[in-house]
Amino acid sequence: MRLIESSGWHRMSRNWSRAPKLDPFARRLLSWFSINGRHDLPWQSDPSPYRVWVSEIMLQQTQVATVIPYFERFVVRFPDTESLARASLDDVLALWSGLGYYARARNLHRAAEIVIECHGGELPDQFDELIELPGIGRSTAGAILAQALGQRHPILDGNVKRVLARFHAIAGFPSKAAVARELWERADEHTPSTSVAEYTQAIMDLGATVCMRGQPRCAVCPLSEDCVAHSLQIAHTLPTPRKKAERSSRSITVLVVQNADGETLLERRPASGIWGGLLSFPELGEDQDETEWCKQRLGSQPAAKRPMANIEHAFTHFDLTLKPVRLTLANGISTVMDGDRWLWYNSSQPLPGGVATPIGKILREVTQLESLH
Repeated sequence: MRLIESSGWHRMSRNWSRAPKLDPFARRLLSWFSINGRHDLPWQSDPSPYRVWVSEIMLQQTQVATVIPYFERFVVRFPDTESLARASLDDVLALWSGLGYYARARNLHRAAEIVIECHGGELPDQFDELIELPGIGRSTAGAILAQALGQRHPILDGNVKRVLARFHAIAGFPSKAAVARELWERADEHTPSTSVAEYTQAIMDLGATVCMRGQPRCAVCPLSEDCVAHSLQIAHTLPTPRKKAERSSRSITVLVVQNADGETLLERRPASGIWGGLLSFPELGEDQDETEWCKQRLGSQPAAKRPMANIEHAFTHFDLTLKPVRLTLANGISTVMDGDRWLWYNSSQPLPGGVATPIGKILREVTQLESLH
């Protein structure tokens, strides 16, 4: 039975102190949520399994404020599982451009195809089936079923880990097996049998807006009275951070090749790896020369070569410096190129696929340079 109505996020006048089967943790959290929680997020207005699924995937490692405009554009273009599954991966990645962590988009698209092929177009409403889909782990599956269908499942995203680690003073990096096991036990212990959708949103909201990573707002936290970390004045030390690995740096020369028509050469990257499936510029190997590359790959040579400003981009574990070189070809292309991998892009047309943020920045700069001539 569906427990959340389309306007269910505004049915918050209930006296949570009278709700059955609520431990003090859940009761105080729900009472706080009724006044201070977020009730107007776009996926809350119609919490269908599909919309909640899309939102949960987008929210992985990404803040709500960043996700909202992406979500709104995405569900307009792909309002249901079938439209997403029938779309090309290029179309999906194009709408994901700039959101980062592009494996999420690839997994979302593949999962939609599987839902059409194996589940009659309906996202599974059973945990064991849902968790088998690409990109859906234990916490994401629980969040989808709890928020869309009111099923009781604990969740353990980054915000929830922080709340529970502090409330129970659980030390140790949360991804370690023993620590994760204890956090899951505590998450299950506090998850109520009723009002599961509201509770799920409430504990995520508390972690995002009160029990924050850098400066927890313990003075306004509804759980501070019984929070062990707060009583010991160690909230700012939990959860235990990962030991910092030494960051590495990489530098890559990319070729911004333009033909006589002003079109720019783009290369579709392999499906896996950094920026998998996105459009990018060809990369120059360490021992390669720009002119020789053009001769070998394009059967032409550049008439002009102009370095562009370097682009700095930070990934999770390393820093990348892109060194773009703008090349204008001297004559027509004589080498046959793989149309699935390479394309000539006209800046007056929409991009036929997704691009990473630094690649988009270079393309915009090229367009601006063209407009000056």
